[in-house]
Amino acid sequence: MSHHLFTTASIATLALLSAPAWAQPYPNRPIRIVVPGTAGSANDFTARAISQRFTDAWGQQMVIDNRSGAGGIIAHEIAAKANPDGYTLIFSTSAGLVINPLLHKTPYDSFRDLAPISLGSINPQMLFSHPSVAAKNVAELIALAKAKPGQLNCASAGTGTPNHLGCELLKSLGGINFVHVPYKGSGPGVTDVVGGQAQFMFNSIPAVLPLVKSGKLRGLGVGGPKRSPAAPDIPAIAETLPGFECVNWYAMLAPAGTPPSIINKVNAEMVKMIADPPFAQRLLDMGSEPLSSTPAGLAAHMRKESDRWDKVIKSAGIKIER
Repeated sequence: MSHHLFTTASIATLALLSAPAWAQPYPNRPIRIVVPGTAGSANDFTARAISQRFTDAWGQQMVIDNRSGAGGIIAHEIAAKANPDGYTLIFSTSAGLVINPLLHKTPYDSFRDLAPISLGSINPQMLFSHPSVAAKNVAELIALAKAKPGQLNCASAGTGTPNHLGCELLKSLGGINFVHVPYKGSGPGVTDVVGGQAQFMFNSIPAVLPLVKSGKLRGLGVGGPKRSPAAPDIPAIAETLPGFECVNWYAMLAPAGTPPSIINKVNAEMVKMIADPPFAQRLLDMGSEPLSSTPAGLAAHMRKESDRWDKVIKSAGIKIER
């Protein structure tokens, strides 16, 4: 055998031997899921449920990486700058994907730097009040606010947060005027509504439903387009104010440039698990409403939500102090 043929054969043999290192089917090692927020938050609960299903289905561990701080901006920057090989994903929030970029100069562009995979769930916010407030539903609250302009307080987790935007949307569609009171987090706001220092507030259903059931708070309406399975006796606010919608939603994305084959594989698994009745019920029991989508469907949803909240923010004149 000539030297040339030997060299060619050796290269071919080495290529065959090394092929499994790069040609193994995805995934062949653990996958990191970046989660904006702390352990125990609503999106963390949902992310952990989803990650366990992936682990069971694929035999590879999905590792939750909680990254709190800066309203989720830190987590999104990490995901946006990660290697687009499918081994870093982000289970993101509506706040991180569409609201923060409208209010802050973020180091990432949700539409340029992240590749949509699928919606995971929605968490409608609940409008609730202290029981002493003379309103048992949204229509009565609007009437009360019109009778006492500027005298009622709407608490929130801070300026520009989703529950603050719920207050502003209620103000706009209801044609009413009240005072927004921002707190440092939703917990202190809820505490003050329970104590009667603030009259009403928006917050995620799982966080306040036990207080509503115990009578410490009164549920006035939910922010989803229809009633929530978790609280079917509480009307949707849209039943009184058509077009009202205030929900937190969660979705899986990858760094831009992640191969379409990987995007589609993750999407197919998410669609499959969310369509599974026992798994869907598990999310419902946590107060989340399971919802999947195509990658294109998620991209369209993000754009629609960005446009919708941009109008609310501009109409209300919301600005974040820098």
